[in-house]
Amino acid sequence: MKNYSVFDVIGPRMIGPSSSHTAGAARLGKVARRICGAEVKKVIFILHGSFAKTYRGHGTDKALVAGILGMEPEDKNLRESMELAEKKGLEYQFVEGDLGEVHPNTVKFIMIDEFGNESEVVGSSIGGGNIKITKISGLDVEFTGEYPTLIIRQLDIPGVIAKVTKIMSQVEINIAFMRVFRQNKGKDAFMMIETDHSIPKEIIEKVKAIGDEIRHVYLIEAL
Repeated sequence: MKNYSVFDVIGPRMIGPSSSHTAGAARLGKVARRICGAEVKKVIFILHGSFAKTYRGHGTDKALVAGILGMEPEDKNLRESMELAEKKGLEYQFVEGDLGEVHPNTVKFIMIDEFGNESEVVGSSIGGGNIKITKISGLDVEFTGEYPTLIIRQLDIPGVIAKVTKIMSQVEINIAFMRVFRQNKGKDAFMMIETDHSIPKEIIEKVKAIGDEIRHVYLIEAL
């Protein structure tokens, strides 16, 4: 578990009154955009708990849209994110909902990309601008975006993990943390690899080349 310093609690430079409701929300949107893997054309934000009650007054709505557009929390244009989204043809909708036993600042992203593919991400803003992603496309996961992260959706069969870690060692990338999440044996699983170094984008193609057991590969740069 991460130990938070006073600087984490105070939060990062940002636009808006609350690091949880603006900086964290923008970061959640940015990560969801990366996981989508293509240009997002439509997104439904299902807001839970505190997010649902205060999203308009605290600017959470603008921050979430800004993140989907790829903007940083401190971007001075964050306040105009909705106008920018309209110009770019991004459709969005905010829905209040109950996402169960989760952090009060939680949002579920339902995204449609430019090719018509749908993806879902659930994440929480846990304070001081820090975030935690807890679901991707219905599978339970856990990562924070604190480190450069390689996310691999794979078929749960022997040998996949060894092949991926061999690729990482060949380019001398040190793995800080590695976790595998699955719901059923032999079905889809997610491999989360957080590293001490930046991950070259060519790693994505090398991992994809392993074979059909690799479904998707996402690269999330450190936030």
